[in-house]
Amino acid sequence: MSKQETRVKKAHIALMKHPETALYSGVMLMGKSEVVDSGCPTAYTDGVNKVYGRKFLEKIDTEPKVRGLILHENLHVALKQLPFGKDMFDENRKLANIAADMVVNNIIMNIKGTIGGSSERIVDLPDGGVYDPMFDNWSMREVYNYLKKNCKGKGKGEGGKGSGKGNDPADTGSQDGDGDGDTITINGKTYDLSNSDEHDLSDLKELTHEQAKEINGAIDRALREGGMLAGRMGAKVPRAISDLLEPKVDWRDALRDFIASAIKGKDEFTWRKLNKRHMANDIYLPSMENETIGEVVVAIDTSGSIGSAQITEFATELVSICDLCSPDKVRILWWDTDVHGEQVFEGDYKGIAAMLKPMGGGGTHVSCVNNYINEQKINAECVIVFTDGYVESDITWNIHSPTLWMVTEHKSFEPPVGKLVKFGED
Repeated sequence: MSKQETRVKKAHIALMKHPETALYSGVMLMGKSEVVDSGCPTAYTDGVNKVYGRKFLEKIDTEPKVRGLILHENLHVALKQLPFGKDMFDENRKLANIAADMVVNNIIMNIKGTIGGSSERIVDLPDGGVYDPMFDNWSMREVYNYLKKNCKGKGKGEGGKGSGKGNDPADTGSQDGDGDGDTITINGKTYDLSNSDEHDLSDLKELTHEQAKEINGAIDRALREGGMLAGRMGAKVPRAISDLLEPKVDWRDALRDFIASAIKGKDEFTWRKLNKRHMANDIYLPSMENETIGEVVVAIDTSGSIGSAQITEFATELVSICDLCSPDKVRILWWDTDVHGEQVFEGDYKGIAAMLKPMGGGGTHVSCVNNYINEQKINAECVIVFTDGYVESDITWNIHSPTLWMVTEHKSFEPPVGKLVKFGED
């Protein structure tokens, strides 16, 4: 075993034994970890396997930085950033790379443990690692959307496995204007990306749904096993990992349950009108009075973070529920800082998804929905708010109708009243 292979092996052992990094021991044992002589200028992962360039390792001057590099690649795997972030990598590879690295490097920088009671840190960032404390506890998507809004530049380049050379007009990423393909400026600080690690997405395109599900399940099991070990050692689990292991609620089930609960108790049986469905079989049963649920208000955030694909998916599910529940009316409100318009559908809801016409696209102030409903004296059976969650902190919400908040991104969002569901999580 050569010197660099030995360094990598020792790094794995140290990380798996330390209380603050034992959480990732199961993930470290997944797939292959190898040192290669060519084809890898820095390091990369394909979402399971980890590869380290020999020449790159030779340039790393301390063992804490080697351990930091090992943990960095394994955190990409643990957080499932490649499969979950595929749409971001497809849209702008460079910004997706930075967003992924910012998240894992913030976890690394928050690990304060040392080796054997000495002053040597268990992990440190290799030279050139991107880090900004403002992104503490942010998700990859939260960082990515921030970079999209706040970093701009010009130029266009082609990316390899994810080496920092993106494929988007915003590729140069300079907030102040000009920049080259290997730098990005965030909040006045310029980062050199020439030594960034790589992300190999080539194999993801070949995975079947069953294979992807199997890999995700293996990562979850590895993290839970590592979590039990870390818990016995008294270590804290980072928010990014605890969110990942949190039991997921299918948003479709939650939406159905919410609307069903709004209907509950509103229907009554009557013998004055017999149930026609069973009369043909000479079975006489009472029918239902008040079989509809009145009006449903759906307030959709158009501030810019919610894409048309998400709105279509949500609308499609809403149509199926409306067919089952038969509301008298579905009122769609389009809002950002104000309610810019509404669409009202009655009776036949099958065409809703195709007929939606979003209006707005500015900032985000959800209290405007509350004000609009009250000013227009809309008496809804229930209100569904579809938002990215990045709204004002002092929300005014004095609507008496039951409210369901469907949040697409800001997972720390806490509604003032009502029920919260995270949209789009499997």
